[in-house]
Amino acid sequence: MTFQPAKIPWQDRPEDSRDIMWRYSANPIINRYAIPTSNSIFNSAVVPFEDGFAGVFRCDNKAVQMNIFAGFSKDGINWEINHDPIDMQAGNTEMIESDYKYDPRVAFIEDRYWITWCNGYHGPTIGIAYTFDFKEFFQCENAFLPFNRNGVLFPEKIDGKYAMLSRPSDNGHTPFGDIYISYSPDMKYWGEHRCVMKVSPFEDSAWQCTKIGAGPVPIKTEEGWLLFYHGVINTCRGFRYSMGAALLDLEDPSKVLYRTKPYLLAPAELYELTGDIPNVVFPCAALSEGDKVTVYYGAADTVVAIAFGYISEIIEFMKNNSL
Repeated sequence: MTFQPAKIPWQDRPEDSRDIMWRYSANPIINRYAIPTSNSIFNSAVVPFEDGFAGVFRCDNKAVQMNIFAGFSKDGINWEINHDPIDMQAGNTEMIESDYKYDPRVAFIEDRYWITWCNGYHGPTIGIAYTFDFKEFFQCENAFLPFNRNGVLFPEKIDGKYAMLSRPSDNGHTPFGDIYISYSPDMKYWGEHRCVMKVSPFEDSAWQCTKIGAGPVPIKTEEGWLLFYHGVINTCRGFRYSMGAALLDLEDPSKVLYRTKPYLLAPAELYELTGDIPNVVFPCAALSEGDKVTVYYGAADTVVAIAFGYISEIIEFMKNNSL
């Protein structure tokens, strides 16, 4: 069966807006109680699949146990999320132990969909699994030792190797963090770790001065890899998460060509300002179609929302407002 790609969710920029990225007027698209057991649904990843979309969703239950669930949608806005978490089978390892799973990302590489997430194995590390149909999932070796978060794969091999961004961290609500890249020949053994981006000086760009982490799977453009990322400032009322973007070199993604000094999106709407963790915009997925891009983000660690932009405008904004 041949499927026609579905149109990505889209809403034109409001006439009175001059923002580089703008929110969907009907946000949030997934509420915290979308399945019977959920306390919150947020920080989730979606990809085109067959004639619609599939996704892997972070659903914390009412005991606040963190796990990931599969879901499907025809339009990328209205979702049917499975009521039971993903049941992993053994992939390239028999060791599929996991105390928790959260903040997934999904990348299609060659012939299958690869899922990465923050996996509980004596502390947070990067879990990896693959699926062909979002029904059966095969868990692989963890990528790194604890402690690590925000593992994000590139959607194609670079110089013949898989590539992943991550943020080495600690076992708590990490008060620090920079973005690194690592490579693997086989999605089992990882090495060649290189620093990509560090937090900015407070005086230069305070919204990203405490920690940063990769967001959606990078988008390949003629000018470089477009990476949306989150940045954090530690305020007198706690962490505040916002979204920016960077452009990485196509052949050597450890080289940052441009990086936004101002944020692209920061907590401002009620669903971003209030929730289980207030003041959070946390991007985890992006769908692109021509020059259009739709970014899925977790809001206040409670719900899922989307925002829109034009790739060419975002890149131009980076060039004119780069750190």
